[in-house]
Amino acid sequence: MKGTEGQPERADVREELQRKKEMLERYVRNLPGPVMVAFSGGVDSSLLLAAACRAAANSLPAGAASREASEERKVYAATVHTSLHPVQDADVAARVASELGASHLVVEIDELKDADIADNPTDRCYRCKKFLFSRLQKEAEALGVSVILEGSNADDTHVYRPGLRAVQELGIKSPLMELGLTKQEVRALAAEYGISVADRPSAPCLATRFPYGTRLSRERMQQVDEGEQFLRELGFYNVRIRAHGDTARIEVDRKDMEKLLERAEEAVEKIRGLGFSYVTLDLEGFRSGSMDINLPSASGVEKTGGRN
Repeated sequence: MKGTEGQPERADVREELQRKKEMLERYVRNLPGPVMVAFSGGVDSSLLLAAACRAAANSLPAGAASREASEERKVYAATVHTSLHPVQDADVAARVASELGASHLVVEIDELKDADIADNPTDRCYRCKKFLFSRLQKEAEALGVSVILEGSNADDTHVYRPGLRAVQELGIKSPLMELGLTKQEVRALAAEYGISVADRPSAPCLATRFPYGTRLSRERMQQVDEGEQFLRELGFYNVRIRAHGDTARIEVDRKDMEKLLERAEEAVEKIRGLGFSYVTLDLEGFRSGSMDINLPSASGVEKTGGRN
């Protein structure tokens, strides 16, 4: 494994990563089964699911094939199907759950209607997570599952994440965060496990592309989703289209700005065709949480819970 400048990874860094890997595997191994993982198909929840599935498989006695033993250690990957997430997420989640050997279930919800977030309030993520995980708890209870895991990592404690408060209030477990695993470490362990989405870019809720107080609609979020997917197909890794009325503000990594300007004509044509009048490039480049910069709580008062 290489370090950030192409040099071999330091032995102490590698040892720390292996220590956390062992801690994660011990954590999930000691959980009372069966378990449910809130599963998006992203790298965080995929690592969690892989560890849980591996622990479940290794806990069965050699040659054990009894239905009772298998059910006792069963791992459910619960994916929420909603208009707030990119369309391709559902297909990715189904594929990865199958690759890892989990029992995949899809839960249909309508957050815009039922979680009272249609006006994109500043506590949107809290309301949404509270609604989502309350629903998953009902699904888990029906399946005889007492433990639900979710994939927040240690880096999420340093940015505006109001949804984590809902997770904590409901007693949902966050092993990656509890064990201090950073996003970089999550990706490294996912690669070590051979998880197919180890390098997949983050794909947060589409509501994060709109200013707080903006009326959300499926149509507007689909516009953004389609535009971002187009830019990814052009070869951009980190992409956000922030929608300010009829203006699309594009964020890409700074190193990719020149490349985007070279493709400006086709990008403008595509994004205008989706319904925007103006297409702009944000000179600050891609950054998580750019819609949060004017929130008092985002500056340090509350660093507890939505990915942006």
